[in-house]
Amino acid sequence: MDSTQGKSRIWPWALAGLVGVYLAGFILFATSLPETPKTVEPADGIVTLTGGGARLDAAVNLLEHHAGKRLLISGVHSTTTKADLKRLSNGGARFDCCADLGFAAVDTHGNADETRDWVKRHGYRSIILVTASYHMRRSLIEFSTDMPSVKLEPYPVEPDGIDLSGWWHDPHALRLLQSEYAKYLLSLVMNSLGPPKDQAGRHHLT
Repeated sequence: MDSTQGKSRIWPWALAGLVGVYLAGFILFATSLPETPKTVEPADGIVTLTGGGARLDAAVNLLEHHAGKRLLISGVHSTTTKADLKRLSNGGARFDCCADLGFAAVDTHGNADETRDWVKRHGYRSIILVTASYHMRRSLIEFSTDMPSVKLEPYPVEPDGIDLSGWWHDPHALRLLQSEYAKYLLSLVMNSLGPPKDQAGRHHLT
């Protein structure tokens, strides 16, 4: 048997192995989503990423209960006002004084950039990060790369309108988790290629 024939026989097994590793990783990812903590350690600031009412409600509740000095709502649509968000989240007095809206971010990478600038502006050293449970791992990668010296306190919440606990028999949940897992792996690879942004440039992930 020549070397060409040997390689042609190895490739299918190698491909099957990669697929197996990918699927095993996905199952682990889907079955070990972080849960909303019962308690949270107070931090300098609170950041929530737009993408669902549950995220906003949780972040505003943390602000109103003094878990952080200020709240940044990152990735707000250009036509949305602070009054709109206050009404949607049932915000109180602290929302009026201490909630900031960020309009620049259009993806998780942008959320991290927007938050980094906000953190620097206020001189914060710790933040509570509020986002959906399936989105938390990738968010932590992006945020820790942008702000390696800032303590991140994850506060995952259940996404609106979808039960991820039965993802294996729910096509919508399966697609959502599969898409997020692929983005998570890509983010993991791209952010491991170089030093943090405050030391050098970053690779961009859409």
